[in-house]
Amino acid sequence: MRYITVNDLTFQYETDPVLEGISYHVDSGEFVTLTGENGAAKSTLIKATLGILKPKKGSVVIADRNISGKKLRLAYLPQQIASFNAGFPSTVLEFVRSGRYPRKGWFRRLDKHDDEHVKTSLEAVGMWENRYKRIGSLSGGQKQRAVIARMFASDPDVFVLDEPTTGMDAGTTETFYQLMHHSAHKHGKSVLMITHDPEEVKEYADRNIHLVRNHSLPWRCFNIHDKDKELE
Repeated sequence: MRYITVNDLTFQYETDPVLEGISYHVDSGEFVTLTGENGAAKSTLIKATLGILKPKKGSVVIADRNISGKKLRLAYLPQQIASFNAGFPSTVLEFVRSGRYPRKGWFRRLDKHDDEHVKTSLEAVGMWENRYKRIGSLSGGQKQRAVIARMFASDPDVFVLDEPTTGMDAGTTETFYQLMHHSAHKHGKSVLMITHDPEEVKEYADRNIHLVRNHSLPWRCFNIHDKDKELE
């Protein structure tokens, strides 16, 4: 099932085109990476896709329903995580558990299945051992992983991730990719992830969308390559 469809998208800041004629899609059950050189407007493309930025032209369609016919749930992790000061009162475990409540209802108790989902989420980002620490006391990389764990716990249909492995060690990064692959292939989730290291993740990803600069024009114009084949 097609969850995200982008057709002929063009975006510009003031009068300078940044993205032009971009078309791509992401289906349920697949793990797609988005790559490109520095300055290739990868984050801009994601934000334009999600409606955070308004394209100059083109269309973006995000499905209303998931493969089960229920309302589609989408989670977005930006490149810069939310800040938590030292006085933030929640522990890591409490923070991640709160990601389950939108699915259950705020006044319903979490059950054993919820607790298992929370534990799996924390283990996937290497934060289970830190579950009783206060969010505000964590390092920047640990905060990033706590936010990712909470996103996992919320169990969305679509994951949109902007360089999520920043601050992770090699072992945690591989576990994270394995979980993304498992979520897509076993549970029909859709994953769109910006990464600066496609070689590191290619074993787990199904497709790669690569943004490249078109040097024949005087502005920054990018076309998409899907694997090694240019999309017209």
